[in-house]
Amino acid sequence: MNTKKLILMAMFVAIGVAGSAFVYFPAGIARAYPIQHAVNVMAAVLFGPGPAVLIAFLTGTVRVLTGTGSLLAFPGGMIGALLAGIMYAKFGKVWFAAIGEVVGTGIIASLIAVPYARLLLGTEVGALFFIPPFFISSLTGSILGMVLVVRLRKVNTLEVWK
Repeated sequence: MNTKKLILMAMFVAIGVAGSAFVYFPAGIARAYPIQHAVNVMAAVLFGPGPAVLIAFLTGTVRVLTGTGSLLAFPGGMIGALLAGIMYAKFGKVWFAAIGEVVGTGIIASLIAVPYARLLLGTEVGALFFIPPFFISSLTGSILGMVLVVRLRKVNTLEVWK
């Protein structure tokens, strides 16, 4: 991996961490962070599934260590980033990456969050408890990420980093 890509990946982690301090809304026992989902879509398009998952993992780690995120940042961010990357790699369309993020985080990760929250957070909630906040957060963030990718492509900004 070249230095430019590592720098951009580190910048995405920083944007995800900083964005979580300023842009969030409460959603039950979790907080919704749409900036993380926007970063996931952009990382999936720029780098593919593996690096997108790494960015989500590092962002979640820094957020947990600094107290700006919960352990729910891991399944939500990483599963969405993985599916966004896979969908973009398979179909080559930005909106498929956005759909992958919404399905990965809003549906799959919200279902995985139930036993995960029971084991690690000590909460006893049903599956429908996590779906609405995860879905709304991933939907708004994915739309933002998709708009940013489209706009950055129009001004050829993304080509500089490839």
